[in-house]
Amino acid sequence: MTISVQQNGAPLLEGKVALLSGANGGIGLAVAYAYLASGAKCVIADLPVDPSAGVEALLKKYGDNVAYVHGDITQAEARHHLVNATLAQFGQIDVLFNNAAVFDMGPLLEASEAQFDKLFNVNVKGMFFLMQDVANAMVKAGNGGKIINMASQAGRRGEALVAHYCATKAAVISYTQSAALALAEHGITVNGISPGVVDTPMWDHVDALFAKYEHRQPGEKKKLVGEEVPLGRMGVPTDIAGTALFLASSLSDYITAQTYNVDGGNVMS
Repeated sequence: MTISVQQNGAPLLEGKVALLSGANGGIGLAVAYAYLASGAKCVIADLPVDPSAGVEALLKKYGDNVAYVHGDITQAEARHHLVNATLAQFGQIDVLFNNAAVFDMGPLLEASEAQFDKLFNVNVKGMFFLMQDVANAMVKAGNGGKIINMASQAGRRGEALVAHYCATKAAVISYTQSAALALAEHGITVNGISPGVVDTPMWDHVDALFAKYEHRQPGEKKKLVGEEVPLGRMGVPTDIAGTALFLASSLSDYITAQTYNVDGGNVMS
């Protein structure tokens, strides 16, 4: 299912250009489909890997309205390349969907500096400086813009086995608030999305780690977390895409510094 919306008879994001990081699959890909179906042009960014089957289908369907660009957001040169490639391809950036992230976990007493560095380099450093690079391009253009940072329900609480990841996503929420205040004078809104448990390939990796550290059978943790969601199931990427579309559109022009829980009722705030 692809989400698309019209307003006053025109596609909701008509004339807009979006840069999406971490969009070779999962949530990022679902959001790219929603943006394109709603009239936007998109640059899909991810690590230097071949495009997934989903991206290949999207490139075929939307042709000149979409491009796939490689870039490791932990590297300054790669971040600059993503911004410059978007400007070269489409002439502007109106929306940043700041989604790239990695996950790891383990006992607190065994946590290593390497694990810490890996998570914070992508989830915090990469997220922040890509946001900064895009914000600078938006300020220079003088047309405002929409920045959407991907947090997590893990950023709302601590978890014994997930300390570093929880801390990185708490940082995303905090940076979202600070950036929103700093960029408000430029007409740029900055908001976040805090998903709960979403059935993506990443969750297969998460489940395997829980199986290791909680001595569970493969698939057991994934089944349990889905059953524990008040709405009775894990989320799917399109559950997130609707909020991402809203926050990218003019419907959210008077909203900034917020992080929305899209989690089936797991977190109430």
